[in-house]
Amino acid sequence: MKHLFLAAILSLTSAYAYDFADHPMSPDLQMTPGKLCANPTSYRYPERIPYCERNVDSATKAWVFTNYRKKGFSLSEPRDHYKIDHFIPLCAGGSNELTNLWPQHVDVYTVTDEMEGLGCQKLSQGKIKQAALVKLIKDVKCDLSKASSALKYLYTL
Repeated sequence: MKHLFLAAILSLTSAYAYDFADHPMSPDLQMTPGKLCANPTSYRYPERIPYCERNVDSATKAWVFTNYRKKGFSLSEPRDHYKIDHFIPLCAGGSNELTNLWPQHVDVYTVTDEMEGLGCQKLSQGKIKQAALVKLIKDVKCDLSKASSALKYLYTL
């Protein structure tokens, strides 16, 4: 009986944690499907990828937080535990549009930032194409368990 009670409590706690999660572990693909730069300030790399300068003002950042809270994330930790992330990074040709922004928690960006930087370095060297890098980054940001193998792959290029 004691184990049954404990199992019921754990089940309720898990359901509560899922419904009222503190922070997203990946972008909400309905709000943040990712968007490539449509109004470039320049073109980069051998592939001549459109590049948008970083331009996300505080009102836009507040909008991102507000809309993720409406999706059920409390985002209650101190603000410095988050950054407004470009789902498709600017260095890979991402845009500053709302459909490319989400509140990325430190638990996520400590896993993904190295991969993004290395991926963009490989892109600048012409060792990976934009489409392949964007797919890789989106796959990892939607499933962090893929980060290690993605990083290993990029190091082999």
